[in-house]
Amino acid sequence: MSCSFYPTMAGLLTSFAFSIISQPGLAQRLSAPDTTHHQKLSEVTVTGTAPHFAAPVEGTTLTAGRRNELIKPRDVNANLAQNNVRQVLARVPGLMVWENDGSGQQINIATRGLSPNRSWEFNTRQNGYDMSADAFGYPEAYYNPPMEAVERIQLLRGGAGLQFGPQFGGLLNYELKRGPQDKKVEVETSNTAGSNGLFNSYNAVGGTVGKVNYYAYYRHRQGDGWRPSNQFTVDDVHANIHVALTKRLTLGAEVSYLTDKLQQPGGLTDAQFAQDSRQSTRTRNWLSTPWLIPALTLDYQAGERTRLSVKTFGLVASRNSVGFVAGLPAPDTVSRRTRQFAARQVDRDDYRNLGAELRLTQEVRFLGRTHTLASGLRAYRATTSRRQRGTGTTGSDFDLTLTGNGRFTNEFDFTTTNAAAFAELLLRAGARLSVTPGLRYDYLRNTGSGYLGRAADGTENRLADQASRRNVLLYGLGTEFQLSPTTNLYANYSRAFRPVLFGDLVPPATSDVIDPNLQDARGYTAEVGYRGSFRTWLRFDVGYFFLNYEDRIGVIRRPVPGGTTGQTQQFRTNLGRTQTHGLEAYAELDLLHSLTSNVNLPHLDLFAALSLLDARYGNLPVTTLTGTGTSTQIVETNLKGNYVENAPRQTLRMGLTFAHKGLSVTGQFSHVAKVYADASNTETAPATAQTGVIPAYQVTDLSATWKLGRDNRYRLSGGVNNVFDARYFTRRSGGYPGPGILPADGRTWFAGLGLTL
Repeated sequence: MSCSFYPTMAGLLTSFAFSIISQPGLAQRLSAPDTTHHQKLSEVTVTGTAPHFAAPVEGTTLTAGRRNELIKPRDVNANLAQNNVRQVLARVPGLMVWENDGSGQQINIATRGLSPNRSWEFNTRQNGYDMSADAFGYPEAYYNPPMEAVERIQLLRGGAGLQFGPQFGGLLNYELKRGPQDKKVEVETSNTAGSNGLFNSYNAVGGTVGKVNYYAYYRHRQGDGWRPSNQFTVDDVHANIHVALTKRLTLGAEVSYLTDKLQQPGGLTDAQFAQDSRQSTRTRNWLSTPWLIPALTLDYQAGERTRLSVKTFGLVASRNSVGFVAGLPAPDTVSRRTRQFAARQVDRDDYRNLGAELRLTQEVRFLGRTHTLASGLRAYRATTSRRQRGTGTTGSDFDLTLTGNGRFTNEFDFTTTNAAAFAELLLRAGARLSVTPGLRYDYLRNTGSGYLGRAADGTENRLADQASRRNVLLYGLGTEFQLSPTTNLYANYSRAFRPVLFGDLVPPATSDVIDPNLQDARGYTAEVGYRGSFRTWLRFDVGYFFLNYEDRIGVIRRPVPGGTTGQTQQFRTNLGRTQTHGLEAYAELDLLHSLTSNVNLPHLDLFAALSLLDARYGNLPVTTLTGTGTSTQIVETNLKGNYVENAPRQTLRMGLTFAHKGLSVTGQFSHVAKVYADASNTETAPATAQTGVIPAYQVTDLSATWKLGRDNRYRLSGGVNNVFDARYFTRRSGGYPGPGILPADGRTWFAGLGLTL
């Protein structure tokens, strides 16, 4: 990693670490003998904002030896009404966020230089079960729960694939709230208003009656959006009930339902963004994703040493869009000849999934120590019906009616069948040392059939039926060494796998051209780190990782085969090997309480989350165009040494929180370095604006919460996002919701009132 920023930041981190270690007696305390079992980390009382590190065994999940974060959104000063993950997950180093959806419904995040596209490099789950369209065929998370309903967010990176799936990104799990154990009925309401007509109302009821625990919520959110033609309406309903049949056996049932209608203002060219980043080029584009997730759960404590969990889950959902999707700079205007708009394009997906997972944790006595075996089985089947390029109406509202011949140009049916088994063993090799080897086996079968276009006589141009089978064996090894009662060293190596998605083969409403010979991507992640806490005022996690990604799937811009001179296209293909070296560092320090033990003083917490990446391509010859006009010519180049797209070399989020009694105020600063939108590292964007540089940007947020009344039953919240009205963008889109540059929101405000009874 050869960037002048690196030694500068390394010096700052070294100075910070030296200042901490220099505290009187600290070095002696850190080197003192361990007198506690290494499975437990002591609790800290940093003012509710720091992420917690999971215990080595969390329910039926092993986390020992790998980087993990547990974050409670309710304890973070943030715009929860709009799911502002830039704030909620600010303490996660290296978090890349595509900020192009002012509704807050589409969450696009990644870490470690992976693609943020609808969080698809993560294994995204809710309460431990799948919530994406198809975990292996089309893992895009169109559904995301409201942050007001989330008890905590679990991020398990690196070696998470052995227990939850083969994804490079690891696990992203939203754990929803349950009813309180000490009340029969508790009612919660939170209502927020804000810029551009924002209104959000979250209402919940929960409690425990006898052996029955229940919780249900309804959330409604609407607004006009920061840009024109950006209105949204979102409604969420969820209910969960858990019945303790015995002291050891609990049965549960859950259901989540989302319905939304999002207007998409479209992308901009670079010239349009420079002229007015708030303008909209498309007024007739809409997206709707009704999403229904039912689930049944069973938790059984067979004994003091055995715990069993079974989750059965389903999905009934759709992705529906209508709009004018021609690439830029084509305008969406009224035709002089017909005196009306062009007919829009209609695209529809239907998803029907069913799955079940059994997970077992067993404590085993061996050689005088207690070890923990975590194992599991998974069965899963997903079906997708994809219909594309139907001729819609010439209107402007959300209307999926087909006109013309009433048929779709493309129709496909896809199925994914997955069976998996995993086992990990937490071996406690001593009072301080643990080793966790693991294996995972996945069987995948994908099938596809359908047609692509129609002949002149109207007959279907059917594609040959496709079927593929894969038997994938993954393995990994983690280790953890307790240096002190509250600090440990950890290291992990884990294999990962990303199959070719049918979303790669037939993407929804995109201008990309697909390589018919796409191959699966494979690789591994290795990491090492040092984490822990000191007293009640410091929490930290500093680590290094290496990610090796073989046959990475991405986009390059190339000449159109057989096209006219200067004509290019976006080509989705395997881009060879990428390797990412990264430093991830997080620390949170209570400044005042580190200097005095006076608990009556306010808290003044300083946090910083830093990521330094060097993500580059290996050897891959490609053809490109140089020159302009009649002087354009094809030249051979090589991607070797190019930066991986969407992998910022520096990401820094830092903030300061003042907290006293019921008042808490947080100021947060975010810096994300320049990235490229394509593997060719295009500097000068073409007229379509789909490739090119995404410049570095800085954003400042200010939020506050005031809890008052008996048991803090009243809650006032508010803030300003993007305080200095920075104009920036984080994404160049090749299709929906673009194409082109998708601007992030400028300055907005929010204010809310909550009540719990």
